[in-house]
Amino acid sequence: MRLGVIGGLGPMATAYFLELMIRMTDAQRDQEHPEIIVLNIPSIPDRTAYILGNSTQSPLEPMVELGHQLKMLGATVIATPCITAHYFHEALQEGIGLPLIHGIRCTAQTLFDAGVRKVGLMATDGTVQSGIFQRQVEQLGMELILPDENGQKGVMTLIYDQVKAGIAPDMALFSSIRDELRGKGAQAVVLGCTELSLLKKQQDLGCGILDALEVLAKESVLACGKTVKAEYDELFTPFK
Repeated sequence: MRLGVIGGLGPMATAYFLELMIRMTDAQRDQEHPEIIVLNIPSIPDRTAYILGNSTQSPLEPMVELGHQLKMLGATVIATPCITAHYFHEALQEGIGLPLIHGIRCTAQTLFDAGVRKVGLMATDGTVQSGIFQRQVEQLGMELILPDENGQKGVMTLIYDQVKAGIAPDMALFSSIRDELRGKGAQAVVLGCTELSLLKKQQDLGCGILDALEVLAKESVLACGKTVKAEYDELFTPFK
């Protein structure tokens, strides 16, 4: 199996996704790693802006075109390291004609298997308002917990004004949102945006945090027919 990656959404998250896949693969030499084809196209229109109706530029058509290019290059399965882009999952899969790894569905299953029943979510306004996480979580009988209005504004500040802008993230702001979700009963908090994944790369966030990008990377390694290192069998532990 050869993985095709619709990348650039955003660029640093794509680079980290590839790093995660390489770290996770149980390989002793270069030839044992997955074959990956990446098209890093950051000019694809913003997913959140389109979903919220703040832009008429749909990202779907250019993503499908990238998928066709990846297919022509020999990709047999597709991953998109952008959580908000999962809003277009079914249309992308149909338009490209290849299976797409559903990172949100896999994240929900990971939580359920760990015994979590109340899930906190930190994600873009587009992801939250589209309901794509809610549907996957509720299908498994779990409850999704969201930040209040100010907390959600803080999440967007972290994603757009800080990480995407290359500015050091305000970790006190992150902690306050995490604590709010935990105070509402969340047994775990999902980093539901690939920009937030970079916080976990740079900081020790402690227990109770599940990075959806790590889940996607792990599933991508497995989809390529490779083995994941034992240290990645469990990607998180619930809050104590």
